[in-house]
Amino acid sequence: MIRIVTAGRMARLEQDADQARDRARDVQAQADAAWGSHVRELYAVTDRAERAEAATSEVGALLASAVKALSEARQELLRKDIEIRRLRQELQRGPVEGDTLTVLMHYGEPHTVYVSREDAYADTATHGVPAGTAWVPAGERPASVSKWCIAAFIYDADCKGFRRAFTSAPEPVGGAA
Repeated sequence: MIRIVTAGRMARLEQDADQARDRARDVQAQADAAWGSHVRELYAVTDRAERAEAATSEVGALLASAVKALSEARQELLRKDIEIRRLRQELQRGPVEGDTLTVLMHYGEPHTVYVSREDAYADTATHGVPAGTAWVPAGERPASVSKWCIAAFIYDADCKGFRRAFTSAPEPVGGAA
């Protein structure tokens, strides 16, 4: 088969080819724009995912820290609850002959009451007395001349109260011995 191509047919074919190339360029431009949009969206989604992962990691660390703090607080609460029960039992028991108290006195005035002498010594550092300071007996001096002094008290069941553990020697009446 032989086909004869005329100049008009050739012009139409060239025109169709030009239109097809223009259409191909338009479609390619649209495809490029769609691809660029797709890539930008992919980067944005990836960035959001990475930020979400970082935030999740940060929240996880904060949560772990909060859980640890909560556990420590619960343990401290349990210790305090045990101590409160012990103190309630001791309070209900009441004082027993021989129980002692130590009173920290500031210029002769009671300042703080302690269960033991060691607790009183340890706490005096918070009031400006250097740790390891040698304590000397007050002797016959009045307590009001000492900046800090410690007085021991012992429970006396006969009088139903605490009395001073150390009392000064009584002065002879009328000079008689």
